[in-house]
Amino acid sequence: MKRFITVLVTVFTCLLGASNAFAADNNNALQQIKENGTLRVGLSTFVPWAMRDKQGDLIGFEVDVAKRLAADAGLKVEFVPTAWDGIIPALLAGKFDVIIGGLTITPKRNMSVLFSHPYSYSAVQMVANKKLASKMTTIADYNKRSVTIAVRSGAYPVQTARQLFPKAKLRQFDDETQAFQEVLNGNAQAALASTPTPEQMVIKNPDSLFMPFKKPLTRYATGFAIRQGNFNLLNFLNNWIQVRTEDGWLNERYQYWFKTTNWQNQVNENK
Repeated sequence: MKRFITVLVTVFTCLLGASNAFAADNNNALQQIKENGTLRVGLSTFVPWAMRDKQGDLIGFEVDVAKRLAADAGLKVEFVPTAWDGIIPALLAGKFDVIIGGLTITPKRNMSVLFSHPYSYSAVQMVANKKLASKMTTIADYNKRSVTIAVRSGAYPVQTARQLFPKAKLRQFDDETQAFQEVLNGNAQAALASTPTPEQMVIKNPDSLFMPFKKPLTRYATGFAIRQGNFNLLNFLNNWIQVRTEDGWLNERYQYWFKTTNWQNQVNENK
């Protein structure tokens, strides 16, 4: 019996030591970033969150946020463009320190990553083909087996489509532009995307596209995502969001990128 207790205590001590070491390693994330002098940011291209300008450089709301965050901390910033459907696995694999890319806060994702407080809010809207869907104006009209809805793979609108239109055929694409092109080509009745992209697509293609719903289908909050256990880094990110929310900087940048089109002449349409 004494031998059993001794073994049990030894195993418990080892597990506790390993757990403490793991926690310490994770909580060193902020210190490691400081020592490296660079904040590595994972993102994927979404207009107007992140996109390429005519010189090939990244611009957009998330780019401004990441640059200001790094500058406020006295760090350089390194962007790591990543396919959207693989961005969380890439974070967990240590390819970068934080996701700043309009990542929606969801309970399922929160099982894999730590989310910061929300720093912006967005919504999902639908764009439809005028020839194929001119008489389709209700959710029930699009929730049919005969309807095809295009979305970007791995993005939040996929979840919206499955919740509101479970009977429709869901066609997923690696790039949001491909999803909209599918509607323009008449291969899908509609596409779902985060605002303001649907509104901008209708403005660009008034003869081919329309928005069947005046109000957004869903609303959601976005946050920074980091690896589990990095609580010191999480504390820094949350405090930064609070400071830049209270001084109005985040809202000013959001208004510029989401409520105006002053930036559109900078964008390389081929990127």
